[in-house]
Amino acid sequence: MKNNVFAGGLIALGLFFGGLFIYCGITRFANKDRAVTVKGLSTREVEADYAVWPLSYAWSGNDLPALYERLEQVTARVKKHLLALGFEEADIRQGSINVHDNWSDYYGNHRPEYKYTLNTSLIVSTNKVKLVVESQGKEAELLKEGIIVKTEQWNLDYQYNGLPELKPSMIEEATQNARAVAQKFADDAQCSLGSIRRASQGQFSVENDQYQPWVKHVRVVTTVDYFLD
Repeated sequence: MKNNVFAGGLIALGLFFGGLFIYCGITRFANKDRAVTVKGLSTREVEADYAVWPLSYAWSGNDLPALYERLEQVTARVKKHLLALGFEEADIRQGSINVHDNWSDYYGNHRPEYKYTLNTSLIVSTNKVKLVVESQGKEAELLKEGIIVKTEQWNLDYQYNGLPELKPSMIEEATQNARAVAQKFADDAQCSLGSIRRASQGQFSVENDQYQPWVKHVRVVTTVDYFLD
């Protein structure tokens, strides 16, 4: 009889602990799915560290050799203007020369006065970004000599090459911001913020300022899943 009671007690005890283990396992499994997904943002405003500035100009005439010689004179004058602004020889290179025959494709009864037009450009590639900005609109001296120099704004390229050095601190800041958001959520839900379950880094974007294209807006968003305990 005593053996039966003892055996029954062991069975009851086993069932109790078995049920407890099952309950703990279910609770742990359920808690494992308790998580919150948050996003963290980091932004920076930086200035371009490199500029590519093409200055285009053209000259027309009927004598092609003489026209080419005149274009060379204009090129020398435009280059002198750039050097006077503070740029160096190494910053300046000449683009290709394009020849257009104005008489070959005109329409109507009025043939253009000049048969040929030569187009070319001087391209400034430099880290003197502020000088490029300050030099815009200073072509008055050239205009007085009848030289028209054009800057196509969509071809004026301000570049920022410091992104690799900027990335670590921005990723850190975005992650910290994400954790702050998750912590606020956990506090409101009256639970504890656990470890990171999953994290993903978004693409870095670099956009021009609308009114100051040499100013760049850098942005990155991280997405982080946190466990909630």
